Amino acid sequence: MELATEDALRLNVLLANQLQAVRIDESQMAVSALSERGEATIRLNPTGRHDQYIRKVKELISSQVLGSPGGYPVYLKRWTRMGQARDDSLEQLLMLGEPEAVVAAVHAPGLTHELARRAWWALPEADNARRMLERDCVVAGEMGKVLAEFLLEYLPFESEPQAMMESVHLILRPGLISDEAREKLWVKAKHKNTYYVGFLRAIPDSLPELAAPHPDYARRADTLEALAEQGNGAATQLQRVWRGPGQAFLRTAEGVLRKPNDQDVVLGLLQALQQYFAPVHPRLPNHDHMPVIVDQVDRLCADEAIGGCACRDDVRALLAAHPDLQAPVRAMLVLACLSDRVVTPVFSHTDAIGTVMRRKLEPVTQPILEQFARLLGTAG
Repeated sequence: MELATEDALRLNVLLANQLQAVRIDESQMAVSALSERGEATIRLNPTGRHDQYIRKVKELISSQVLGSPGGYPVYLKRWTRMGQARDDSLEQLLMLGEPEAVVAAVHAPGLTHELARRAWWALPEADNARRMLERDCVVAGEMGKVLAEFLLEYLPFESEPQAMMESVHLILRPGLISDEAREKLWVKAKHKNTYYVGFLRAIPDSLPELAAPHPDYARRADTLEALAEQGNGAATQLQRVWRGPGQAFLRTAEGVLRKPNDQDVVLGLLQALQQYFAPVHPRLPNHDHMPVIVDQVDRLCADEAIGGCACRDDVRALLAAHPDLQAPVRAMLVLACLSDRVVTPVFSHTDAIGTVMRRKLEPVTQPILEQFARLLGTAG
């Protein structure tokens, strides 16, 4: 099959210009191109089966852009999404009219704000928006707000919890959405706690939720501040947790943990907790199972030697000044050890969701809720 003479001529004329990106609409049988002067579209006149004709169109475009009709190896999807595209070929990838080539450019380390603008014109999809919002250069430019606005409006149509959490996490980066939009999103999270996980990861210390400090914080504030000024990480983290924003973080996390809808939400919450308590991660030799974690933290707080343990001196100094703070300090250390490995024994044997999943997770979630209670001052 050959291209219609009119199509071949018009495509060659189009490609002779200084183009920035090319997009092929197979349903409309049209080729659009972006240049500094704007957009131009060619309506195709297929001489045979549409799929075969489109293949010929792509071969012509590839010959002009790459010097070879082979085009982009669309079968290398995993390679594409690992960011393996060469930075010096990104402009060419956006001119092939091949969606997978656009995805390769979006994932490439050399993506710039200008290339992001072109890629978004070529393939405006939610996953591309998320990948581009991971780049500081995109967030800092005008495309950052464009992509964030798209993801915000698209959130109600997302069906995958992982995508929801990631979208919320990314659009909450500073300067992307208004305070009013953030507040509205927080309200919606009350009916879809998947959103809360995105908040916990993105702005753990400035959630749109007011909470009173821990009941003991006022009388401990001065001595905790003194230790914190000496570089005591355990005291610094306890300050953070006991202040109002820290209490709001814990209450939000507790609400999610009591009613996670699926496995992705559980994994996302564990990641948020791990990130929040990372400053006091004790680097225990074994933190795959909750009973083992709790036992090792108990030994650490009792000043027993544990090989390879970090932050031991800070914990010792804090507990020497405040021996009655054993419970909250232990709670912080336990939560710092959390990772997806604590739920692997459950998730590797079931794909349950909802109530069934929550019941199977109780050996993991109950100890975590106990640590929350100790840090919130609600433990019995």
